[in-house]
Amino acid sequence: MVYYPQVAYCENYLWEQHINHAIYEQVRALISLQVGNLPSTVDEMLGFYEIKNNQRQLLSLSLSNYTYHKQAAHGMTYIKSLTFDFEKEQICQLRDLFIPGADYVQRLSELVELQIIQRDIPLLENFPGIRPDQDFYIADKSLVIYFQLYEITPYVVGLPMFPISVFDLTDIIDEQSPLSRMAVNN
Repeated sequence: MVYYPQVAYCENYLWEQHINHAIYEQVRALISLQVGNLPSTVDEMLGFYEIKNNQRQLLSLSLSNYTYHKQAAHGMTYIKSLTFDFEKEQICQLRDLFIPGADYVQRLSELVELQIIQRDIPLLENFPGIRPDQDFYIADKSLVIYFQLYEITPYVVGLPMFPISVFDLTDIIDEQSPLSRMAVNN
């Protein structure tokens, strides 16, 4: 079973359709990633979602898909997130949250690496830093950077998630971005 949300009652019906289409396409991509052209039989597939933020004209959600293939050593989970800025009516990419030209990749990489050290997280190899299009979601006053299974850590670690306070990023956050709205204390 695969569950996913639908947005309803937006002021702009076309924007609502765009959001729901983006969610549907992301769910389809996760299913395809799990099944694709693999020769093995799927014994179990579970898809869920979590609303990470739904305030201040921002909707950030994660979609997860767990699949177990027949005779596999273990199941595999993938997570993808979508962040919608209702003020600008756009789907946010990581770069959209920061001042143009700001080296957000370097800053976020340093903050993630610090957490790896502090939390003593085992890595498969040296931490390469984040990608410019790294997976993320926004949860209240945190930007959460995350990695897929086996991307940087062994399977036993699970999906490594790194919450970063918006207050640690205020100097590089674009004032017009939804992340800026999260940095307001009220």
